[in-house]
Amino acid sequence: MAPARSVDAPRARFVVNPVAIIVVCAIALTILGLTILFSASASYKQGPYFYLSKQLIGVAAAAVLCFVTSRLNLDYLRTHVWWIAGGTLLLLVLVLVPHVGIAVKGSQRWLGFGGARLQISEFAKLTMVFCLAHYLAINQTRLGEFKPGYIIPLGIIGAFAVPIIREPDFGTTALIVAVGLVLLFLAGAKWRYILPTIGLVAMAFTVLVIHNPNRLRRMTAFMDVEGNKNAGTYQLYQSLAAFAAGGVDGAGLGQGRQQLNFLPEAHTDMIFAVVGEELGLWFTLGVVAVFTIMFIAGLIHLRRAPNLFQFLLVTGCLLMICLQGIINLGVVTGIFPTKGMSLPFISAGLSNLLLMGLLLGVLLNTQRTWGRATLGGRDRSMQEVFV
Repeated sequence: MAPARSVDAPRARFVVNPVAIIVVCAIALTILGLTILFSASASYKQGPYFYLSKQLIGVAAAAVLCFVTSRLNLDYLRTHVWWIAGGTLLLLVLVLVPHVGIAVKGSQRWLGFGGARLQISEFAKLTMVFCLAHYLAINQTRLGEFKPGYIIPLGIIGAFAVPIIREPDFGTTALIVAVGLVLLFLAGAKWRYILPTIGLVAMAFTVLVIHNPNRLRRMTAFMDVEGNKNAGTYQLYQSLAAFAAGGVDGAGLGQGRQQLNFLPEAHTDMIFAVVGEELGLWFTLGVVAVFTIMFIAGLIHLRRAPNLFQFLLVTGCLLMICLQGIINLGVVTGIFPTKGMSLPFISAGLSNLLLMGLLLGVLLNTQRTWGRATLGGRDRSMQEVFV
């Protein structure tokens, strides 16, 4: 006879770490991006390792930033939140100064640091989330009032959005405003404040598009992709052609035609089309599934948030990753009008890689500290930069 099992014996529990799932998904996307960039570089005039070597440097730098951010004391950083905001806003203004900011293809979005060019608006995404989360957390009981619950939060969002839209960068501006309004809603702001704001933002974007000939041409051409394939929708038409050429199984690594200068920005904003052409339908669906898994894992992680500030901070980081991915996928597949925006972890580009490293670092930081966080007070290492 088998021995009776003690009712007091501890039961084995297999708990999956949601942030670990997010990190694994991010690594998988990064490997896919490196593979596609290596494949695309095979026919590049500056050598077969041109894009791959630059991306590897960016991945290494992002990994270092991720580790450092995961060790920071977020409560200590809160004591300097407005200095961080001021520094970021100063850099956003410097981007717009002639002969200081770097202009490419009609947009002035970069600052040069040695041999590198950084897009400051990428880092402004995290700064805006950090500042807004801090403000909403310390004013939680006053969010029903007009000024503290509406005017000031909108001022924080607008302070970052206005210089970015002046670059101009409509996509990043829309992303920042959308994430900011979601955080405002989750913090408890009144619907009667949020709904009219959404309408006003939509009207403002419409006016700006109408008065910007390039954006207006993109919008009108988007209504007839086939008819404007040689002009306003050339990039989107070539992107859709790439998916059609790839089919279910794909043409094979290095066998795609779009990398041969048929598709503009094939290595950055439109890299998902290269994935579809070379690896086929199943890999493209896999990318969508990975972003979905990351979002669901993030929601599970949020259930352990010890306070409103960290809840909003992690929510903002999660939205910055997933919403950016949704926008890119929507643009490349023709769901949204053409707009330059990197596909997180996959697209070539130093600035967005560094931002992704920072966002993952925040998630890892909270995963490490939430287990010992308390609602009733701060730990003794509050005044230390690293914990």
